[in-house]
Amino acid sequence: MKQFLYILWLFPIMVLSQDKITGVVFEANDKNQEIALAGANVYWLNTEVGTVTDIDGKFNLTYKPQYKKLIISYVGFKTDTLTINGPKTIKHWLQSTDNLDAVTIKSRKQTTAKSFYKATNVINVSSEELLKAACCNLSESFETNPSIDVNFADAISGTRQIKMLGLTSPYILIATENIPSIRGASQAYGLSFIPGTWVESIQITKGAGSVVNGFESIAGQINTELVKPSTDDKLFVNLYGASSERLELNTHINTKVNDKWHTGLYIHGNTHNKEHDVNNDGFLDMPKFNQINLMNRWQYIDTEKGFVSFINLKFLNDEKQTGQLDFNPDSDKLTTNAWGSEIDTQRYEISTKFGYVNPEIPWQSLGVQTAFSSHKQDSYFGLNFYDITHNSLYANAIYNSIISDSRHKIKTGISYTYDHYDEQVNASDYERTENSVGAFFEYSFDNLELLNLTAGVRVDHHNLLGTFITPRVHARYSPWSKSAFRASFGRGKRSANIFTENQQLFSTSRQIQILDSGGTIYGLDPEIAWNYGFSYLQGFNLFGRKADITFDYYKTDFKNQVVVDWETPTEINFYNLNGKSFANSFQVELNYNAFEGFDLRTAYKFYDVKTDYNSGRLEKPLTPKHRIFANMGYETKQEVEESGHWKFDITYNWLSDQRYASTVSNPVEYQLPERTPTVATLNAQITKVFSPRFEVYLGGENITNVRQPNPILGADDPFGANFDSTFVYGPIFGSMYYAGLRYKLN
Repeated sequence: MKQFLYILWLFPIMVLSQDKITGVVFEANDKNQEIALAGANVYWLNTEVGTVTDIDGKFNLTYKPQYKKLIISYVGFKTDTLTINGPKTIKHWLQSTDNLDAVTIKSRKQTTAKSFYKATNVINVSSEELLKAACCNLSESFETNPSIDVNFADAISGTRQIKMLGLTSPYILIATENIPSIRGASQAYGLSFIPGTWVESIQITKGAGSVVNGFESIAGQINTELVKPSTDDKLFVNLYGASSERLELNTHINTKVNDKWHTGLYIHGNTHNKEHDVNNDGFLDMPKFNQINLMNRWQYIDTEKGFVSFINLKFLNDEKQTGQLDFNPDSDKLTTNAWGSEIDTQRYEISTKFGYVNPEIPWQSLGVQTAFSSHKQDSYFGLNFYDITHNSLYANAIYNSIISDSRHKIKTGISYTYDHYDEQVNASDYERTENSVGAFFEYSFDNLELLNLTAGVRVDHHNLLGTFITPRVHARYSPWSKSAFRASFGRGKRSANIFTENQQLFSTSRQIQILDSGGTIYGLDPEIAWNYGFSYLQGFNLFGRKADITFDYYKTDFKNQVVVDWETPTEINFYNLNGKSFANSFQVELNYNAFEGFDLRTAYKFYDVKTDYNSGRLEKPLTPKHRIFANMGYETKQEVEESGHWKFDITYNWLSDQRYASTVSNPVEYQLPERTPTVATLNAQITKVFSPRFEVYLGGENITNVRQPNPILGADDPFGANFDSTFVYGPIFGSMYYAGLRYKLN
C-alpha cells in the first residue's frame, strides 16, 4: 500500500515526462451499442501502475517501453489482456461472464451453475432447475440438488427437514433476499411457508458465510431471491394436483404502475383433506392441511438517480391436523379418547430493501434492509401442549466501495436484531427477549484470472450472548485453466431454540428434561462452532462435451453445543456439550453434458457426524454415512423459439444404513435394531412445453413405492410410555403421482 501511495504522489511528474495510453472501455452487446463501463480496472501486468475508468469509461495511463501487457478487468466481465507496443488510443469491449466459463450443469439454460471466479463456494440454482420437480414450496426445492439432504422430521406432521454438511437447518442461515427469514419460531415449518413459484433463484453457500448477513451461520447459507414484479409475467398461473388429493393453486398478477413503480400480487393456496393410512397403523400417513399465503410486492427503480427499493407485505395462515384416523378435534382434543394433533400458524411480515448507487461514482453504493415479523403458533400433540409467539425486528445497513481500483472492494455497516419469544410448553412458560447490535467490515481482493480473497470480521454485543467477534475468510486460487481451489474458515454463534427446533419431540411420550441451569437461554449456554472447508472444481472436455468435477471437504467443530439426547427411550435430554462434537463432510460431484440436450449429474457423499453424549461418543442418529445421487435431464431441440418441446428428468437417491437412537431399555415388542435398512428412491417428471405461454407436467415421487414399515413406535398404545413417531429414516406414504399446468401472460 505504501508503494502504491508513493506512485500516486509521483504520478503528476511522471505524466509530464512520459508517454500515455488513452482509451475507453465499453460493455460488449449484441446491438454494438457503446455502453461505457465506469469503474473498470486498467493496469500494467506485474506492476502497481493502474487506474480506473471514469463515468464515461475513459482512462489514461503512463506508458513505458518495458510495459507490454495491459490488463482490463471488471467484476462480472471477462478479464482481457492486450499486447501494447507503443503509445496509442484504444477502444475495447469487455464481454459479460454470464456467457463465459460458468460451470453449466443444465447446458441450455444454466439451471444450476458454479462459478470459477468467486471466493465463496456457491451453487446458483435457477427457477428452471426448480421446475424439474413439483417444488410446491421451498422445503421441496432441493430434491435435485446433491448438496442438500431432505427427509421427514417425524411420522406425524409431514414436515420435511433439510441438512447440509451433516447438520440440520438451525445451523444454516436461511435468508430471503439476504434478510434472515427461517429462524426462531419458523424454524420447524418455515420452509413450507415460501411457495416454489415465488422463487426466482437460490444461492447455496457451503461453509461459513459472509459476516454481512450475521453471526449465526455455521454450516452454510441458503439465500432465496424472489421473482421481481418488473420482470415476472403479467399473469402466471400454476395449478397442481396429486394422487394423494393434494391441490394447489399459485397465481401472480403484476402491474406496471408508472415508469418507476411496479407491483405484484402473489397468491398461494393448498389443501389436503383426504385420510390415508397405507401401512394400517391407525394413524394418518400425511396430515390434513389448508394454507393461504399472500404477498404484495412493490418495486421502485430510478436508474438515472441510482435508486432501487422493494417493499414486501406478507400474510400466512396455515392449519394442520394429524393423528389417529378416528380423532375428532371437537371432542378429542387433549384427551385420551384418541391421539391427535393440530398446528395452527398465523404469520405477518413486512420487509423493505433500499439501495442507492452513486451515478457519478458507480462503485459506491448504500443498502438498507429492514424486516418485521409476527409469528403465532397454537398447537398440541396428543397430551402435549405447545404455543409460541415470536416478534422479530431486523435492520442492516451496508456501504460498498473500492480501495484504489475495483480489484479491492470493501463492505462495511451495522446491524440490529430484536427477538421476543413467549412459549408455553405444557405447564411451563418460557419468555425471553434477545437483542443485539453489531458492526462488520469485509474486504475482497478480486483478480479474476488467478486469485480471489474475501476476509471479514464483525463485532456484536448481545444482551444474552455477550460481546464477541466473528471472523470469516474465503479464498479462491486458479493455477490453470478452468480450475478453482477454494478454502474457507469461520466462526458461528447462536442461541438454540430447543423446543421450536425440535417440535417432533412433542409427538412422543418422552419426558422433557433440561439438565443444565447456569446458562442464559433455558439455562443452557450458546452454541459456538468453527467451520473449515476446502474444495476443488475442475472443468474439462470429455469426448468433446463439457464436464466438470468437484471435490468438497468440510469440518464443523463445536466448541459448545446444546446436545439433544434421545438415547434414553422415555426421555429427551438437553444439556451443554461436555467433550467433542463434530461433523465431517466429503462430497465428489460430476456433471457431464453427454450429448445435446442431455445432462448427467452424479454425486457421492460421506458423513462422519459424532457427539459426546452422557452415555459416550455416538454417531448422530438417523444420519446416513453414505449417499449416492444421480440426476438425468433431457430436453428436446426447439426448431424455433416459439415452438414446443419436451423435458424429461429423473432423480435417484440411495442412503446407507443409519443409527437408531437406543431403544434397548424398552420392552422387547418396542425395541428397534441398532441400524436401519438402506433406502433407495426414484423420482421422475415429464414436461410438455406447448409454447412460451403454456406447459403441462406429469411426475411421480418414490415411484418404486419404497415405504418404511411401522414408522410409529407404539402406534397401538399412543398414550403409553413407548409411543414415539421420530424414528423416520425413509418414505412413509409410498408412491405419489402428480400433474399440473403452467400458464403465462407476458
